[in-house]
Amino acid sequence: MELNRRNFLRTAPALAGGAVSAACGSSTANSSPAGWDEVRSEFGVSDEVVDFTAMLIASHPRPVREAIERHRRALDENPAVYLESELNRQEERVLEAAAQYLGARADDIALTDSTTMGLGLVYQGFHLQPEQEFLVSEHNYYSTRESIRLAAARSGASVRTFSLYSDIANVTAGELVDNVVSAVRPATRVIALTWVHSSTGLKLPVERIAEALSEVNRRRDESDRALLCVDGVHGFGVEDVETANLGCDFFVAGCHKWLFGPRGTGIIWGSRRGWGAVSPVIPTFRDNAVRRAWIRGEDPDGETNGARMSPGGFKPYEHQWALAEAFEFHQNIGKSRIAARTHELSRQTKEGLAAMPHVTLYTPMPDELSAGIVCFDVNGKSQREVVASLRKKQIIATATPYQPSYARLTPSIRNSPEEIETALREIRALG
Repeated sequence: MELNRRNFLRTAPALAGGAVSAACGSSTANSSPAGWDEVRSEFGVSDEVVDFTAMLIASHPRPVREAIERHRRALDENPAVYLESELNRQEERVLEAAAQYLGARADDIALTDSTTMGLGLVYQGFHLQPEQEFLVSEHNYYSTRESIRLAAARSGASVRTFSLYSDIANVTAGELVDNVVSAVRPATRVIALTWVHSSTGLKLPVERIAEALSEVNRRRDESDRALLCVDGVHGFGVEDVETANLGCDFFVAGCHKWLFGPRGTGIIWGSRRGWGAVSPVIPTFRDNAVRRAWIRGEDPDGETNGARMSPGGFKPYEHQWALAEAFEFHQNIGKSRIAARTHELSRQTKEGLAAMPHVTLYTPMPDELSAGIVCFDVNGKSQREVVASLRKKQIIATATPYQPSYARLTPSIRNSPEEIETALREIRALG
């Protein structure tokens, strides 16, 4: 049965109408919070802890919590009717909100469950030949590296790894751009980078890299262009940019970190050139033309786009549909305000750590080269000891899942300057 709202509404039982209408209505428009204390009050994070884990998994702000509960209650009360009546409308709401936030076309956005799922879909979808290669930064996270390893094993393409910098303490934007461009070879078809590194907090100048790669690609045929793919999750919800303006061909992010979206949601944005280079991996439920072709026993016409790349199957709809409220929450506060606030708190954290003689700060100081992740070491202590010591004081930090591993604070808009000072005081006491 096709879940088509218009068809359903012609035959839906009248008895369900009132309940469905009441349950599924969009949340009332949220006025922009007057101050950061008001923003903090929208989250359910315990007042008993100082939480610096925005980069890990989101605490849902109130509008998102309320939207999830609205949809959950309606799905529990009348699951089939609510799903059939609301599926298309709610997906359209989410895509419209995502497109507005990204500065993109809704057709170029796929809905996924996480960054990892998005990366897997993109890299498995590429049409690489054995003589072509994936070019991978050695600083990428496991999800990128493993997705590409699996894709290369299936396609026969090779994987080549390169280093973005020699010394993070002295890294510059120019060095990062030059090292990416100089690593590209004639066989390079896909370049995999990470916008903000969860290992060190380094932020890449993606726009400058994309601009430099465009010069390389001017000398190439369309089928040999080096396509730039970015794991953008740790800049998504932090930086005030429109994704299409980054210049990459694919941008992949989960929405349950800095965006504070529903847990288990994510997006893929693709350029027209990017979508033309991949095929879907998981059957979609979003593109009815594909299912109509199946019913007729035909192969579907048309090119890959966001709808066709969106994996089908039944979802935790209460979470996916509440993603619209997460985008609206950010828009109501203001992307520029969020970016400025996150950088302000991050800068306070970095400056405080850099002033401690027993601490080594790894995250670059300039805003151009960092976002909200701050990584550091305390002399004579392992990162696990640092994290454990802070947790005894109800300060929640994390350790990076890399080798070498560092302690990590990730201040966000749900934190305050006072909380930063609390964490710095306890780290100072570790010396």
